[in-house]
Amino acid sequence: MGIGMKIVEITLKLPYEERGQILGRIYGKIRGRIQDVHLLPPSVTGLSEIKLRVLVSDVQELVKELKETIKNGKVSVRVISA
Repeated sequence: MGIGMKIVEITLKLPYEERGQILGRIYGKIRGRIQDVHLLPPSVTGLSEIKLRVLVSDVQELVKELKETIKNGKVSVRVISA
């Protein structure tokens, strides 16, 4: 783990139909920094939940990039270790 790096858990709630396309774009941005991924089955309303554990240096920049990428979904971020 580098200097100033944080482990962050990102929870994404995405429409099931768009999940693969959005994950492909996200993967391109955070490739090599992903520590763990959990893909949960879609809910009755059709939202799929994805939990990512990522190593980042700038949490605000990551959230900004994710919100630009994800239009029809919800993003929540929790810092696990600083």
